[in-house]
Parts: sequence; structure tokens; C-alpha cells
Amino acid sequence: MAFTTAEPPFRFRQGTRPLLISMPHVGTHVPPALAARFTDEARHVPDTDWHLERLYDFADALGASVLVATHSRYVVDLNRPPDGASLYPGQSVTGLCPVDTFDDTPVYANAGDVPTDEEIAARRDAVWQPYHAKLAEELARIRAQHGVAALWDAHSIRSVLPRFFEGKLPDLNLGTANGASCDPALAATLLGIAESAPGYTGVLNGRFKGGHITRQYGNPAGGVHAVQLEMTQSSYMQEQLPFDYLPEVAAGVQPHVRRMLEAVLAFVEGRPKN
Repeated sequence: MAFTTAEPPFRFRQGTRPLLISMPHVGTHVPPALAARFTDEARHVPDTDWHLERLYDFADALGASVLVATHSRYVVDLNRPPDGASLYPGQSVTGLCPVDTFDDTPVYANAGDVPTDEEIAARRDAVWQPYHAKLAEELARIRAQHGVAALWDAHSIRSVLPRFFEGKLPDLNLGTANGASCDPALAATLLGIAESAPGYTGVLNGRFKGGHITRQYGNPAGGVHAVQLEMTQSSYMQEQLPFDYLPEVAAGVQPHVRRMLEAVLAFVEGRPKN
């Protein structure tokens, strides 16, 4: 089946400091012709990283650039490799164009509605490619202007998802591709902030080590430090429909997230420029 969309693939605001915040899973748009093929459950796009723009509403004040996805991950997952290769071989994962939800239920109402290779390629060209082109372009601009760049890939997920992990996930899951995507000293500083946040739990390179974006663009030797933060949604919102933002709850975790980003900026701005 053909794929077309009238929605731009991203929103972007350029900042003034060497930090780009990427939000690849906040998008909720599904073109109507595609939504018609979804189950009722999938039309609610439950696996969205809801409200992260609101949670990170301090980004502009920090001088960060912000890149925000518009389309649902059910259209195409911007944090997967373009060939759809598994990020966690041997573990349960969703694909480049998911056919099942995090609860392991079908995205498509009928087997004949599942996207073909040609449709997957069209979605990749229309949505995935422009997002990544902008991400790479902005990192290159920041690196050229400041001599160094930081990339923060912002995510959130339900705190309990038996398909992917046992029990309850730690609240603040930092991923640096097992140390390959950013300087170990920066990772240690961030973990210290997470672990010392009262009432929250933190881990580095646990169940979530960073997806395609962190792994693809993090290059500390080349002056680009990339970190993924996967937060539990229970830290700031309702985890079930209607997925409401909870300002009083979010107010608890937001300062700790801001401290992490301030630490990232302090690290990259304080280092000698290459």
C-alpha cells in the first residue's frame, strides 16, 4: 500500500549552546488512511513518549536546540536502524514499522494491513530520513560553532512492561551504549545525579543502553557526546488512558532532569575544544 503524509516530519527550534535535545517518540500523528488499518487500541497510540516537551519546558532557557518528532512510532520508529536490525538481539523488541504494541497486541486490525517492504521504505523516506538528516545537520552545526556537541535523546516508558523487563523499571535509565557514546566522566556525573535524586531510582546502561540515535551519533573522540534518558512515565504522568500530565508529580522529577542537562552543558563547555 502507498504511504503519504501531509504532516511535516519534525518540529525544530535552534538554540545557542552546544546541546541538542532529540524527542523521537513524542509524535502522535498517524495519517488517516493508515489509522483506518489500525486496531482501536493502536489508534490511541499508547506507546507514545507523552508530554516530554512539557516536561522539558526549560530547554529554551538552557539554550538547547530541540528536535521533536510529529509522527507516531507506529508509522515509523525514529530510534531504530533504517534496516530494522534489532537493537537488543535475543530480546523482545518492536521494529522499524511496528506490527505489535508494547503489550504484544496487534497494531493492525487485519493481517493484510501489515505494511509491505515497499511501504516501509516509503515511510522511512518520508519521515525517518528527514528527521535524521536534521539531527545530523544540527549536530554538525553545533560542532562547527562550539568545537563540541552534546546530544540528549529524551524518552519515557511505562514503569511496568512485562514484555521487555521484569518488575518495575528504575525511574531514570541512562544509556551510553555501554560507554561508547559519551565520555565516562560525564556518564558518572549523570548517574550520580540520578542516584542521589530523593524518591527516584537510577541506573546506567541497564535494560535501556541507548537506541539507534545514541549509538549512531555518539562519538566522544570526535567531540559528540550522546546520552539517552528513558524515564518512567509514573514519574510525571498517568500511565494509562487518558495519559494525562500530572503537574504536581512532574514537579518532583523535573529539577533532577534539568540538573542532568546543566551537567551535560557544564561538561562540554568546560572541556578544551578540539
